Amino acid sequence: MTAPTIFASDLLVEAGSTVEAERRRSSHMSERPHTKHLLVRTSDGVSLAVSDTGSPTAVHTVVFLHGLCLDQSSWERQISYLLRRFEQSVRVISYDHRGHGGSAAAPMDTYRIDQLADDLAQVLSTLHVTGPLTLVGHSMGGMTALAYLARPAAERPVEPHGLVLVATAAGKLAARGLARLLATPAPAALIGLIRHTPEHALRALVGPVCATLSRWRGHGRRTTLAATVLAALATTPMATAVGFLPGLRAYNQYATLATIHARTVVISGGADPLTPPSHAAEMSAGIYGADLVHLPLAGHMLPQQAPHVINDAIRRTIAQSQRREPLSARRRGMRSVDHHSRSLSQGTTQEQTTPFCDQLTTPRTTTGFMAAG
Repeated sequence: MTAPTIFASDLLVEAGSTVEAERRRSSHMSERPHTKHLLVRTSDGVSLAVSDTGSPTAVHTVVFLHGLCLDQSSWERQISYLLRRFEQSVRVISYDHRGHGGSAAAPMDTYRIDQLADDLAQVLSTLHVTGPLTLVGHSMGGMTALAYLARPAAERPVEPHGLVLVATAAGKLAARGLARLLATPAPAALIGLIRHTPEHALRALVGPVCATLSRWRGHGRRTTLAATVLAALATTPMATAVGFLPGLRAYNQYATLATIHARTVVISGGADPLTPPSHAAEMSAGIYGADLVHLPLAGHMLPQQAPHVINDAIRRTIAQSQRREPLSARRRGMRSVDHHSRSLSQGTTQEQTTPFCDQLTTPRTTTGFMAAG
């Protein structure tokens, strides 16, 4: 096999172009009319870059929570859909987690899921969000939503009516999927390296990650998972990319699932090596009345790979919040939806996948994307 350092360099070049293409495609977010771009200061003084579109008196508010090594632009397709579909009747809020995108860096010991939940509470309070609310979380963003719901009621400024959990987990990240990355190499050792010699930390991380992820190359094709892991690490501060790993390994919100009253849709991809479908099955089984939507051929980046499926899930939570059923009735109505491969390419003309998604898809088989959450 090619030496890991050569493999890494080659993949960085290949992946960098696809990541940059997506960023150019979503750059017009900053030009969207009626959008306020704000800085929200957290309880520990970190400034978060927040985009707020719509009226505070809108009928429903949707808040988007992105994954590790991403930023709020990863929700561009969903935000565009909501603004087109609902116009001013829905308020849309997205923001960059601490250490990501336009938000400020923070001490590495604050890169924890419970801190992200506290940041979410601060954003909701500062922006005076009231009334029906849907939280939409991808990967680490979904974990943030679950951690927010685990907080005491008095520490949740708003109680969500809807919850969309995309390619995420309630825990056991060190046991399956992400376990390969969390254990390669030890996160604590990497944190020590980054604090003193960042360039050495990068080399220490890239080699083992490439070696671990190379098993997904399959039939001689370049694995887009490995490529985009490396691209994310190249464009995200190393302190951020690695700082969250110990917290992800310890993360556990299984006890929270039974307490959730929000109308919930859980969405998984059958070819997601980071948060495998077993995570989604456990969450949907634990949350009363949850719908499970499974895409057998999809990978980790579902907001890009199957935007119409995510959009439909959000639309349903908005509609159902207007006619909330008793919890017992929702539990009886719990169902599972299995979308086959055509789900990745069918839907309305506006919601079909794009050439960027095609670049993330190994032909006729599986898809995969992204770093650790």
